Amino acid sequence: MPSPPRLSGSCKLLPGPESDPLAAAAELYAELAPRYGDRNVLVLKRHPTGLDRLAEALGTDDAPRSPRVESLPEHASKTIEAYDPTLDRLEYEERIELISLVIDGASRDVPDYLERAADRDGFARDVGQLLLGATRQRLRLDDLEDPHDCLAFLYAMNDRFHEVLEQRGYVERADVVPRAVSLLEDDADGVRGRVTDSFDAVLAVEFEEFRRLDRRYLAALTDDAELVCLGQRHASVERTGVEPGTVESIASEADLEIESFEPSDEDASPHRAITRFLATGEAPTTDGVGEPASEAETGRAEQIRTRTAREQVRAVAREIQALRDRHEWSYDEFAVAVPRIERVPETRRRLREAGIPTATIGTPSLAEDPVVNELYAFVTLQSRRERGARPLEDDDDSTTRLRARVPEFDRSLLEACTDSSVATSLERWIERTDLKGRIAREESWVDAREQFASVERVLEIAGFVEETDLVGPDWRGLRRMLRRTIRYDAPYVHAVETRPPTGGVAVCAADDLKYDSREAVFLLDLLDDHYPGDGHLTRLFPRAWLESMPNYPAVTDPSPETVAHTFTPVADPSEVTDPFDAYHAQRSRRRLALATRAARSRLYCCSYERGSGGLRRTYEESRYLQLVADTPGLSLADADADTARIRGEAAATEALLAQPRGELERVLREASTGGQADLGETEELFEEIALLLADDDLDPVLAEAIRSQFEFAAGEVIRNE
Repeated sequence: MPSPPRLSGSCKLLPGPESDPLAAAAELYAELAPRYGDRNVLVLKRHPTGLDRLAEALGTDDAPRSPRVESLPEHASKTIEAYDPTLDRLEYEERIELISLVIDGASRDVPDYLERAADRDGFARDVGQLLLGATRQRLRLDDLEDPHDCLAFLYAMNDRFHEVLEQRGYVERADVVPRAVSLLEDDADGVRGRVTDSFDAVLAVEFEEFRRLDRRYLAALTDDAELVCLGQRHASVERTGVEPGTVESIASEADLEIESFEPSDEDASPHRAITRFLATGEAPTTDGVGEPASEAETGRAEQIRTRTAREQVRAVAREIQALRDRHEWSYDEFAVAVPRIERVPETRRRLREAGIPTATIGTPSLAEDPVVNELYAFVTLQSRRERGARPLEDDDDSTTRLRARVPEFDRSLLEACTDSSVATSLERWIERTDLKGRIAREESWVDAREQFASVERVLEIAGFVEETDLVGPDWRGLRRMLRRTIRYDAPYVHAVETRPPTGGVAVCAADDLKYDSREAVFLLDLLDDHYPGDGHLTRLFPRAWLESMPNYPAVTDPSPETVAHTFTPVADPSEVTDPFDAYHAQRSRRRLALATRAARSRLYCCSYERGSGGLRRTYEESRYLQLVADTPGLSLADADADTARIRGEAAATEALLAQPRGELERVLREASTGGQADLGETEELFEEIALLLADDDLDPVLAEAIRSQFEFAAGEVIRNE
């Protein structure tokens, strides 16, 4: 392993995630900008998420400023372009096609395990993530000692893949930082001077997440510039996935001068002590009877507990409306966070069904996009026509889909859109069927924005097919590449924007809240399945294999001492019985701590019951949520979302239909615990529903649905009429 990079400068460390990194960055920038000038201070953030928020924070000082803020990968990409402007970055779709061809043409025997695992859902994505991790850390097969057979095969494919990229003049996004490090360290063609002449100081933000190669890039960049690093103790999640140790240890190893730092104008949130406890295990100071010693020591949050995941989102929607009525907050001041990015589309849809406008813009899974399905059906029929087969069949899925989307669709329309260029043919279809006009008329602003982006992605794929020699520039080649892309694509893997001009509630993964700040934050799905969860790192290999794979691009075999050194909540290494599970469970706990900090005024911890059928349901809340509830000085109060005003016809209908079974379950729960249920409340509710059913103006379909719910609750699943 190469020697650790040496840096010359200072490292300001915040006490933990409970401190506001934006306020700290603004304070440090205000010291550097007057000395060097706004544009001569380069602000480098490790990850691209939160760049806009960071730029806003730096520009709100008394003096107007125009800060130069970039993510480290973005800056590294510009470094490569400064060396060779002709290099092309490999796009996501192109990567899928090229690596598939490399694996298909492999001369090595595929290990039996990988052959069998290839049929599992998510296999291709898991392999892709492993190869991306290996690339980011510059792991090559020749550098490994006695790798596992499966890893040896995959690393050999990755090495061959990058050889092909180099031959074709491409650079993969995951290889941008490693490639830029080499260029700067070697000063290839004098590139270092051309890059570093544009600044005199560097403020490196989010230093706790800088990996070894990132620190080497920083070292090569700041030979002749003042370097100030800003990090947070107990806040690294991504770096600790591949590299153990505290931020103090990596700063000390890099010869940085370490200073404790806390912004002078920081406002304390009511749940600050909860964030601190989750990150460090440090409980509030209490008096002799378990009460907080001072108001500042108190940690307060609210919890929403519901029967199902669907009801969880409805309760969140009601609480958002109640807070807007009470505080006059705009929708922009709310964030709803889910454990994984894949949960964003469904959560956003359910919020909007409940009448809550959402702001998240991204690229959903192509397989779920109706516009992509329409264009794929068009490509399929053109491919069939190109082969001389009958293009239109009444029982064909592609024909059926196009007729459903475009009622006037027939053979003449298909022929009218045909051109020797597949890209031009697609453009003709889009124009002649008024696809973009249909999107604008029929979809909400958010959906329309995403579907327009999907149209552009398909057109870019068609353009790539015509330019590359990887596939034929015909309908067959386009259909193959589009099919691969749809199959391997994942939702929101490209970009997520949570602050579009129309405003709305941000729906995002919990990780994206690290450099965000909202008046109210709702953390959804706080179950043990997610925090900490059990599928640490990957599902590609059994856990027992991972623990014996030192060459896997992540921390797989930590010692108890490593766990205790990296994570403060683990006080005694001797108590760590399962180091692998403990290490990655602590990363999950830290992820939750970082998400809680984003709330300025109100934090909501949301969970729902789990069940295996019938009326027997149990809560499986996250162990960390239970720890908070059991810790003196910290409190989780039940939110009154159930009594909040219900808005919108859809939300009212859903609430009404849930009443019969909900009341039955309430009564049974009371009886099962020896309590006495108040049947008077139930009678009053059912009398109100009876009056509603007697109303002649009630929609007959809704009336029938309400009666059915009573029959289902009573066990009459099949009606005898």
